[in-house]
Amino acid sequence: MNISNLLTAGGIVIWPLLFFSVLAVALILERITFWFKISGRQQQVVREVLKFYRQGNVVSALDILQNNADLPIARIFLAALELEEPTPEEFRLALESEAQGEIPLLKRFQNIFDTIIGLAPLLGLLGTVLGLITSFASLDIGNIGGTKTANVTSGISEALVSTASGLIVAIFTLLFANIFRGLYIRQIAWIQEYGGQLELLNRRQYERANKS
Repeated sequence: MNISNLLTAGGIVIWPLLFFSVLAVALILERITFWFKISGRQQQVVREVLKFYRQGNVVSALDILQNNADLPIARIFLAALELEEPTPEEFRLALESEAQGEIPLLKRFQNIFDTIIGLAPLLGLLGTVLGLITSFASLDIGNIGGTKTANVTSGISEALVSTASGLIVAIFTLLFANIFRGLYIRQIAWIQEYGGQLELLNRRQYERANKS
């Protein structure tokens, strides 16, 4: 069955399902690009920043962060390191508030994915009901093999195609949505881990400066 026949057989619900499938593919490609971009660089950037900060070379650490300001972790660290003589509490609050501000970017499009996952099977079910209604409305026991038989077949085809299309769109979107959700959870844990290390280094330097 080619694309044109599929669109014809799927009935009216195939069009919103087609829209959802195109939308899902576009957003999935955007998220893949986003996660690939940050996953390939951020670990090295953070390690270099922590190394320079541990050595007391704040200027070099800031230069690295500013050159990689497109990374969420870099923006989080910059929010704290650009403060002038902060207390440990102020430093921690800067890290936490900026991390909270990055959450919408990390979870971007998650609500749209959830909507597609929920609506696609329902649209498929709606197509099934409409197809069966068409089949039963066209059913004529006394006209077996006549013109109305084609309408019965068309209704059954609509029911099956729409159901399968809705499930395919939902399953495909669910697979990638769960992958992105796992990446988000891992990223949050990673931010907390390295943010905690930076906070600990800052606290030690602050206590050392106050003792001298």
